[in-house]
Amino acid sequence: MRFAIEEGALVFYHNGERTRIEAWGKDSLRVRSTMQGKFTENPWALTEDIPHGEALIVVEEEDHWVGDGTIDKKEKATITNGRIQAVVNFAGIITFYRDGQQILREYYRMYDGTLSRESRCLKVINRTWKGVIGGSEYELNVKFESSDGEKIFGMGQYQQPYLDLKGCTLELAQRNSQISVPFAVSSLGYGFLWNNPAVGQVTFGKNYTEWVARSTKEMDYWITAAQNPKEILQNYTAVTGRAGAFPEDRMGLWQCKLRYRTQDEVLTVARQYKAEGIHIDQIVIDFFHWTVQGDWKFDPVYWPDPKAMVDELHEMGIKVIVSIWPSVDRKSENFGPMMERGLLIRTERGAQQTYDYQGDCVEIDAFNPETRKYIWEVCKKNYYDLGIDGFWLDNSEPDFGVYDFEHYRYCEGPALSISNLYPQMFSRAFYDEMKDAGRGPVVNLLRCAWAGSQKYGNVVWSGDVPSTFEAFEDQLQCGLNMGLAGIPWWTTDVGGFMTDDVNDPDFQQLLIRWYQFAVYSAVLRMHGDRGPYNIPPLDTRDWGGGYLHTGQPNELWSYGEKNYAIMKKYYDIRISLHDYIKKLYDEASENGSPLIRTMFYEFPEDAACWELKDQYMFGEKYLVAPIFHLNQFEREVYLPAGRWKLTSTGEVFAGGKTVKVDAPIEYTPVFERL
Repeated sequence: MRFAIEEGALVFYHNGERTRIEAWGKDSLRVRSTMQGKFTENPWALTEDIPHGEALIVVEEEDHWVGDGTIDKKEKATITNGRIQAVVNFAGIITFYRDGQQILREYYRMYDGTLSRESRCLKVINRTWKGVIGGSEYELNVKFESSDGEKIFGMGQYQQPYLDLKGCTLELAQRNSQISVPFAVSSLGYGFLWNNPAVGQVTFGKNYTEWVARSTKEMDYWITAAQNPKEILQNYTAVTGRAGAFPEDRMGLWQCKLRYRTQDEVLTVARQYKAEGIHIDQIVIDFFHWTVQGDWKFDPVYWPDPKAMVDELHEMGIKVIVSIWPSVDRKSENFGPMMERGLLIRTERGAQQTYDYQGDCVEIDAFNPETRKYIWEVCKKNYYDLGIDGFWLDNSEPDFGVYDFEHYRYCEGPALSISNLYPQMFSRAFYDEMKDAGRGPVVNLLRCAWAGSQKYGNVVWSGDVPSTFEAFEDQLQCGLNMGLAGIPWWTTDVGGFMTDDVNDPDFQQLLIRWYQFAVYSAVLRMHGDRGPYNIPPLDTRDWGGGYLHTGQPNELWSYGEKNYAIMKKYYDIRISLHDYIKKLYDEASENGSPLIRTMFYEFPEDAACWELKDQYMFGEKYLVAPIFHLNQFEREVYLPAGRWKLTSTGEVFAGGKTVKVDAPIEYTPVFERL
């Protein structure tokens, strides 16, 4: 082992591996390691220009008892940055401390001649590198000791009922409705960013934590120490970026369905909302309004004058957003030029195809700056210059026909090495240009994200999830963990995406419960694929805006008068909360706080709040207890210390206990903190 101090960083060399630890933001350290002699210098998620500060570094000798009872002198190094400290021993094992208390330690089970706990004959070491045959990358495995009683949160969005991720194995890969944002918040008072976009896996096991990157050139992680989750998020978003200002004119209702097929349909819906006295902030034009995937333009047969449509919607105060997919059909007018210029994803074997829904498609290589320029120029001409306000960047994982990541390659390298960054790069094809255009805050809708995506104007929704109460409950875990991973602008399809029969009373009950939840979330957005599919296509062509099916109506009035009355009442609640919601969006910009928050985010000293996963805080003021079961009309709610008013009745409760309250279909339990 050889230690050195280089440019304010602690550097050490061991068994061909070079490791660097340095101060990186408040009470934080960045740790990198490579077998290739030098670092790539890729910032990945650590994009912000911040003062790194000066760390205190000490290299000294310490005593070790060896097997024969004698004492051996071995060197160790310590680096301290504010509240966090890392100690590296003679074997290169790193232990992290917060205010002198151990919070994380690399896992090591190798006999070294001493009497330490790690001195075993298992030959398991803290970091292992296995060369990828035929390439310059390695498969990397990094292990840490597990701490009994620790709880782990964040990490993005996984379709499961678990808020606490301790004991879970998570794929580090992007899929439809799965979003890998590899930042974890620990109940021990630290945050940990796996700053690596490689496809892989993490296991927060009882015996150890294991991070795996299937193809990478270096290890890169960042760790911060803080008093509570709010401070952890503040430190994390300071180095990865924070969401910008959210426009006040999009804090109300977003109207969407699968799918508005003509500009007349869009205008008819907008005019009806106006007649009903309900203002919609934004209307969303979904997929296959185009001619062919990859043409990125309106089908003129059904959208003969989109500018006139946009102008009328703007006169009503309604913003317009259109769906853009990254897939390019071989029949598209853009396929030939993009293929010739190398702007599409490449395959390692066989035919070049990455996506096969409604066409033989190859998706764009969003890592290529020429690709981003090309797609923007087309979309600017065909949409943005017509007055379109934003873009729904769907399938942004991208949604591969088969998630065989080793089969795909980008201009920047193999998909195994960088694919998790794809949705962020796709979003930047639009964000960077729209920001420069100066038409106000950029707000685009995406189905996926990665660490740092919050700074690129991304409203992220939870994907194509089933219309079931089980899926509804999962979405709360998804949203809370997304917020703890630094993504505050998060939403869902109200009622779920996949519905067989809109007339089913059970579905309508689910819809109401989901809508009530959405009112107390970042974005209130009506969307879904509503069966039954008995609406005939507009024409017999096998392409263009008229051939694909559409779902049943999905406006507030589409589900009968009783349901309409409930949704209208909750719409009024949403509008009445405008100033409060603006305050929450401002907090997200100022310190990284999510809009929907775990109970322990607001009450970290209350042990009971660390156990709750079926209720949440909407900001600091409102405690929301959604209804997650069919025909459930009462539920128990835990109230932290203080005084709480049930908004449906005005009754005031003393906190520090669990109460049972009524939950008729007209109300979901919401308590105001007094």
